Amino acid sequence: MMLQVAKKEIKEMTRSGQFKWMLGTVLVLSLIAVFISYNQWQEKNLQREQAQESARALWLAQGSVNPHNAAHYGTYAFKPQFPLSLIDPGVEKFTGVSIFLEAHSRNEADMVAAADQTGLSRFGDLTPDFILLYLIPLLIIALGFQSVTKEKVNGTIQIIKTQGISNTQLLMGKWLGNYLPIAIISTLLFVLAALLIAAAGNAFDWRLLVTMWVIYMVYFGIINTITMVVSSLASKPGVSLVLLLATWIVSCLAVPKIASSYTNEKYPYPTRQVFEAAVAFDKKQGIDGHDPWSEASKKLEQETLKAYNVSKLEELPFNFDAIRMQKGEEHEAAVYFKHNERLKQINQEQTAVYRKLAVLSPFLPTRFMSMALASTDYATHWTFSDMAEKHRVAMQKTLNDNFAENSKLGEWGYKADASLLQEVPEFEFEAANYNEVMASNKSNLFILTAWLLLSFGLMFFASTRI
Repeated sequence: MMLQVAKKEIKEMTRSGQFKWMLGTVLVLSLIAVFISYNQWQEKNLQREQAQESARALWLAQGSVNPHNAAHYGTYAFKPQFPLSLIDPGVEKFTGVSIFLEAHSRNEADMVAAADQTGLSRFGDLTPDFILLYLIPLLIIALGFQSVTKEKVNGTIQIIKTQGISNTQLLMGKWLGNYLPIAIISTLLFVLAALLIAAAGNAFDWRLLVTMWVIYMVYFGIINTITMVVSSLASKPGVSLVLLLATWIVSCLAVPKIASSYTNEKYPYPTRQVFEAAVAFDKKQGIDGHDPWSEASKKLEQETLKAYNVSKLEELPFNFDAIRMQKGEEHEAAVYFKHNERLKQINQEQTAVYRKLAVLSPFLPTRFMSMALASTDYATHWTFSDMAEKHRVAMQKTLNDNFAENSKLGEWGYKADASLLQEVPEFEFEAANYNEVMASNKSNLFILTAWLLLSFGLMFFASTRI
């Protein structure tokens, strides 16, 4: 009986001109979104490869050079563009894609795409995740808001029940009939994206894609179930539509904005001026590699002379200038680590609040899971920033060690062999693997599952009120 009701629903939809227009519009928009995202994704991949090759070539082109000059010349760390960012670009356009690695400074990520966009970008980009998160829930509502109310208004529900079908079977049949077209469109979107990624020669973990698909199917299932509940309890189709549209606005628009404002108010980030002032203050409390007359430098000098049992810096078996610069680098790296860890802590505090507020809407856990699986969330960006800093610190040590071991005090004209630059490897970064992503998103999975069970519980309750 349930399958017969589902078939009846689908037949009625296919006969409706409105259904064809709505479904066709969403399908066309989905195809356009995928191909636009694919073209942008391909272009970004090409630009990144070219920029990485150019940065490496410029680094090696220095040839025989003073190691400290090379340290100031610097190079770049580029964040990879992960395959599933084609479906969900996440926060990529707000976080930047490259970090300049130089002596004495930990830089922020540069090349922020949002900075180059016009004011129209506030309305969102036509990307697959926009279709999945916002438009398809609207389509579910548009298709199902009168699914049960029309039977009550037309008086046909009594006729249907004379066939021996229970209220639960009736609702489940209508749920299935409304869900299947949505599931087919969404699956086509994922299949097309997967084929384009594979055709571009990008290998990726299929478990990430399949899990993302499952997450969205659960999300649509929750929206569909709520639609059936409201349609069952409402007295008229117009009332049902208004209630469901209000639910969509609150769930997809209001709750995320409220959650963002609340978390920023509760755990605010320091302003750039405050952050930079705090970093500058802490830097002054330690050794400056370029200031041999500071108290900290003199203290290091005395400790080094005593350790090697010599009376003059010239008697040391290495270039003390380079040692002082390395100690300065280590002090400054510790300062940057301290203050960036504080920023990470604020981010973790905000994330914890977000995850608690995720119980208010299925949109939030779906959004968080989607970005995490695509490796386009803030956690991935923080990891990239930390790895780039570790690479910078290791690069400075390689250069300063060479300067110390192969030159004498005051020998600033020393030039290392070009092979030294080869000792600094290219920056490589890999995002969290599947198991790590799933482990860090247990709460989102739990909340999404709870929403699914709760929505079905409400539907069974609504079936007793028809």
